[in-house]
Amino acid sequence: MARRYSRMLKARVFTALLLLIGLLAALFVLPADGTKIVFAVIAVLAAWEWAGMMKIDPAGRFFYCILILISCWVVYVPAVTVFPRIWGMATVFWLLIAPFWLFRRWSIRGNDFLGYGMGWLLIIPTWAAMAYLHERSPWHLLAAMALVWVADSAAYFAGRALGRHKLAPTISPGKTWEGAFGALLGVVVYGGIVWGISRDSAEAFPIWPWGLLLLVLLTAISIVGDLFESLIKRQAEVKDSGHLLPGHGGILDRIDSLTSTLPVVALMVWWLAK
Repeated sequence: MARRYSRMLKARVFTALLLLIGLLAALFVLPADGTKIVFAVIAVLAAWEWAGMMKIDPAGRFFYCILILISCWVVYVPAVTVFPRIWGMATVFWLLIAPFWLFRRWSIRGNDFLGYGMGWLLIIPTWAAMAYLHERSPWHLLAAMALVWVADSAAYFAGRALGRHKLAPTISPGKTWEGAFGALLGVVVYGGIVWGISRDSAEAFPIWPWGLLLLVLLTAISIVGDLFESLIKRQAEVKDSGHLLPGHGGILDRIDSLTSTLPVVALMVWWLAK
């Protein structure tokens, strides 16, 4: 058992390093248009996995990927006016609807129209947020993504070391309240470091109390995003959204918390920049 866990951890770490190197290259080496294409590829792969969890046939999955790709282009052309509306819809969903959805454990099984729409609401606002934050500054996007990574990593290790009380046992039995508090602690430490070295962040929000409240909110939203994908996977009766990333599952398994967090961050950055 210990040997198997060690192999899984090594595969997880190795894949994470490759993903990090690829992401940094996309953010800081590729031209801006090339980076947007990379983001669009991620969106299409996520769409393929989402359609797979909906049990759609290969032709339907291909059609859905084309729909998502076209959507990326269509919303980017009038980005100045469309992006904030898309982020607003996503923010309303994650703050008001998703928690109730998790509580009621609603299902999209058997409702292709709802499934297509939910996938669009998860993927397109995330793509738009990545494109916008990268245009503002690659560091803005990296900082927002790092917040989610810190939350995920802190929750994982705190949960393994201290986890006793289940957070949502009928949705994701492995997640615990101790892990959630570990995520919050990790994000607060991370946020304090970012506030300390970033003049823009310090001027936009005082660290107390608004900065702390913002970090609590973003941590909670990241956990909701993680739980939401876990619910969809459980209802689809799959362990992972895909098998593209050794040790990590699929693309959606890696961006589940980003789908809930990045649109909120982008909306906040856009509002402060007005």
